[in-house]
Amino acid sequence: MAYERFESTPAGDPDSTALALKILVAGGFGVGKTTLVGAVSEIRPLRTEERLSRAGESVDDTGGVDQKSTTTVAMDFGRITIRAGLSLYLFGTPGQDRFWFLWDDLSQGALGAVVLADTRRLEDCFPAVDYFEHRKIPFVVAVNCFAGARAYGAHDVSRALDLDRGTPVVLCDARDRDSGKEVLIRLVEYAGRMHTARLLDTVG
Repeated sequence: MAYERFESTPAGDPDSTALALKILVAGGFGVGKTTLVGAVSEIRPLRTEERLSRAGESVDDTGGVDQKSTTTVAMDFGRITIRAGLSLYLFGTPGQDRFWFLWDDLSQGALGAVVLADTRRLEDCFPAVDYFEHRKIPFVVAVNCFAGARAYGAHDVSRALDLDRGTPVVLCDARDRDSGKEVLIRLVEYAGRMHTARLLDTVG
């Protein structure tokens, strides 16, 4: 799958071309996707949240996130500048099964994805891992370290998720901008290596 490069020339600087890359933020219900996008975004994030209703109790598993009162029903959107000339457009996916029909549209042109994981409900990120593996979209797993959750190392999480060798696993705090930015940098570096290797394979 090809990824999109959005290029623009900043006003007043015709010799400088800005590059923007599309990144997905995925994971299970209540894992911190909206929080991560909001924490790192340098613009006011676009959110499409609705309050959880009794009608959704039969389909939305709120186990472990009992205090959650809203849910993303379309996407979250934010933007962060990684360095001069390079920005990331962040698209947070909805976490519930019933909104997965949106994923194919959201993933079009994405450089890669962050799969957020909660070690208390690690199985919730299996569908996202499978989705990106099957579509050969590079991704990193970011373990959101919730207070009170048992701590696991990156190697333990990688084994539990049966990740392909080399898929990065990083620990993070989705509420912290610097922590979230480090996750995104790791993803851009990893995805860049993966896309370069695939390009070389096609010409080799």
